Amino acid sequence: MRSWLCCAVLLAASSTQALAQTGSGIDASSDADRRAATTEAEMTNAERVGMLNGILAMPLGDTKIPEGAPLGAGYIPGVPRLDVPALTETDASLGVSYLGGLRGDGATALPSGMAMGSTWSPELMRAGGALIASEAHAKGFNVLLAGGINLVRDPRGGRVFEYLGEDPLHSGLLGGAAVAGIQSQNVISTIKHFALNPTEIGRQFHNGILEESALRMSDLLAFEIAIEQGQPGSVMCAYNKVNGAQACGNDRLLNGILKKDWGYKGWVMSDWGSVRATDFALAGLDQQSGSQLDAAVHFGAPLLDAANSDKRYRTRVADMSRRILRSIYAVGVDKNPPRKAAIDVAAGAAVAQDIAEKGIVLLQNRDAILPLAASAKKILVVGGYADAGVLSGAGSSQAQGQGGPAVSLPTMKDGLFTALMAQNYHRSAPLDAIRARAPQAEVSFRDGRYPAEAALAAKHADLVIVFGTQWLTEGLDVPDLSLPQGQDDVIAAVAKANPKTIVVLETGGPVAMPWQSDVAAIVEAWYPGARGGEAIAAVLFGDVNPSGRLPVTFPASVAQLPRPDLPGAETVEPSFAGHGKPGQTLDIDYNVEGADVGYRWFARKAEKPLYPFGFGLSYTSFERSGLSVTSGAAPAATFTLRNSGARGGADIGQVYLVETPRGKTRRLVAFARAELKPGEARTIEVPIDPRLLADWTPKGWSIAPGTYRFALGASSEELLEDVSVPIAGRTWNYAK
Repeated sequence: MRSWLCCAVLLAASSTQALAQTGSGIDASSDADRRAATTEAEMTNAERVGMLNGILAMPLGDTKIPEGAPLGAGYIPGVPRLDVPALTETDASLGVSYLGGLRGDGATALPSGMAMGSTWSPELMRAGGALIASEAHAKGFNVLLAGGINLVRDPRGGRVFEYLGEDPLHSGLLGGAAVAGIQSQNVISTIKHFALNPTEIGRQFHNGILEESALRMSDLLAFEIAIEQGQPGSVMCAYNKVNGAQACGNDRLLNGILKKDWGYKGWVMSDWGSVRATDFALAGLDQQSGSQLDAAVHFGAPLLDAANSDKRYRTRVADMSRRILRSIYAVGVDKNPPRKAAIDVAAGAAVAQDIAEKGIVLLQNRDAILPLAASAKKILVVGGYADAGVLSGAGSSQAQGQGGPAVSLPTMKDGLFTALMAQNYHRSAPLDAIRARAPQAEVSFRDGRYPAEAALAAKHADLVIVFGTQWLTEGLDVPDLSLPQGQDDVIAAVAKANPKTIVVLETGGPVAMPWQSDVAAIVEAWYPGARGGEAIAAVLFGDVNPSGRLPVTFPASVAQLPRPDLPGAETVEPSFAGHGKPGQTLDIDYNVEGADVGYRWFARKAEKPLYPFGFGLSYTSFERSGLSVTSGAAPAATFTLRNSGARGGADIGQVYLVETPRGKTRRLVAFARAELKPGEARTIEVPIDPRLLADWTPKGWSIAPGTYRFALGASSEELLEDVSVPIAGRTWNYAK
């Protein structure tokens, strides 16, 4: 991943080899393959199969959790006589899962995936990954079910808050860095959900349809890059179908692309409750997870019987267990097993706040109302439970600190998923942080339940800060992009009463803004994590210069999306499990946009979004110039970023491919984040992955010979100087 920010930055979009070779937690010169083969050869079939299925390690029915096993997402027994450790698994990408407080402890909650994606910083991703892995390790876990990098094809998807964005290079580099950080702590990381998993509706049965060339150039490319960068010990397959076959039993995806084409050496674990039959093993699945949630333990006695009687299964069972062993040895799980210890709460909070501050995106700032002057005498704060905490997304990624959430609102009656589906707020109140930052001001609060009440109070304030929230959860999509429960009406009423209105959004993804032209400033804070309140205040008052850039396009309306009507909204009953009725299916045709996901779709359709991919304002100004691109086997982009303002701050240089011999296009091919002092300039060179110049064809990746045009951008829409470069054609595939 890079040559790092010129000391740490240059890398933000660079070399696709460095992390795979160093710092991923995997010793490239290790004898993991040899050790795995030796150990596997000494195992019985019963011992092999014992490693191929795991339980959900929670009090569930008559589940017996082995003594000493921590409560968590999963437990897979080891082989003590051969010193093979048990696998203890916990969710997720945003921190060690809270499990509704069942363990009686807490952990650092990182900001959401959208917030992390907004940093455009592999370095920060690596630091965040290392943090949550160290906490997992201290709580007794050696597998972290992290690495969520599904591309955001629909902003209404319930899990978009977990993911990093809509571009495969951006998501691949950042996701790979997070995995590398996790595995640097001797904790195995997954990467998930493989593949084409951008929506939650009917998630156990919906069928994503996309022809392979487009799939290779979009969703699969994100996984391919991330796997190269981070070398994850495991890949988690998805609930949904891909081109007619369940993702966890999809021979083309698992055997053909992942293992054969990409040469992946780790193991494929199922998502919890996604295994339909024992023959999923022949299709490339290596482990059944959370087997209580499936109709049967398919990778238990049925698989053992098959291995004892059928050579195909016997060969597969040996390979399946070897893959798991290899990851155990490669990541060092056996040499540095987890040991229960106290976590460093202050250190975790500092990392979470740093990521939140760098991920907050300033979208609008009329008349430079921000940063707030310390001289403001009367400040009104409205809505969003800002007096208590900051919102987090729900589902298996839910992390909370010690003591649990500040506010927890149930969204369903008692049941297996009640705790997972609660609307929770971290104990970091923006109101308290604002008061601490402006001790001389009169800072008052209204909960925002009634627009008229908030508007009346707004008339008597010097300025108003309104918090708007959009709660997202695993298992459910949202029907539109409005702020729920009448919040858009509250913002409109407050802005009418006081034009000095600042809107702070805590959302899982893009939202519509019918009040945009009436407010002075808009700050996208996403779900900002354990120290979100402090991070928001730091940006509002200018202690931190906002440097986040959007990792997704904000559409002006759902009419601009490839599928304006939410697929299945009229035919599928929303549920967390998403099983549906027997035999039910829902085809979702992603060929509409194909590989042109997000900003590429908007460019293709010549549609103007509300805010484009890569957009973000600052309290200083930047100049971007000097773009040059070299061709050859290892193409690279060089450009200069200069801070032309009076404040220090960070900018993200973005290079887009805008035309090829096949016609006009829009594709991010390089980026780099640079911290710059006032007046400072930095020239940055970033490698360009040749796959980003190519199309996928039946013969493999193919670059057409001819002239290619590149542009340096402040966003996918604001393209500055461009250069044209002749590039020789070539075609390559994965033949070894």
